Amino acid sequence: MKKNTGAQLALYPSPVIVVGAMVDGKPNWTLVAHAGVMAHSHLMLSMVKAHYTNKGIRENKVVSVNVVDSSWLKEADRMGCVSGNKTDKSGAFAYTLGEKGAPMIDAAKVSMECEVEDIYDLAGFDNFICRITGTYVDEEILTEKGKIDYRKFKPALFQFPTYEYLETGDILGPCMKMN
Repeated sequence: MKKNTGAQLALYPSPVIVVGAMVDGKPNWTLVAHAGVMAHSHLMLSMVKAHYTNKGIRENKVVSVNVVDSSWLKEADRMGCVSGNKTDKSGAFAYTLGEKGAPMIDAAKVSMECEVEDIYDLAGFDNFICRITGTYVDEEILTEKGKIDYRKFKPALFQFPTYEYLETGDILGPCMKMN
């Protein structure tokens, strides 16, 4: 028997990401828990309006999405504990600017550079609708066909509401071939 536990968001765990944007000429980083896929070419970042990074995203219309794994999880976690409004986080990571100008974290094995196409306002959140313009992947985690091998790259996952990190695990079976 199922119990109604109220209007809870139950689409977790989700990948841990650090979002990067240039703010007043310097990179700034923030940990983001609410991100989602929108078709094959777009994603959405749902960020509390008070985030300092939002200013740079709004001004420049470009952003990086850096997927976290265990090798730099501790540093990524810190980006959710320190406010860019109070602390200069520009030196937190070595970075490279993407073709559109978004700062991408060198330690991230997967980074996406995105252009912001729209901003949807919702109860204290800026929801950035982003078109992916480039995905930068360390060659060591690519298959022979140039796809990300998630058996090698094990992104960290965030579990809400317990606020815990997990690591991706075993393959359960091939998609759309299990019948």
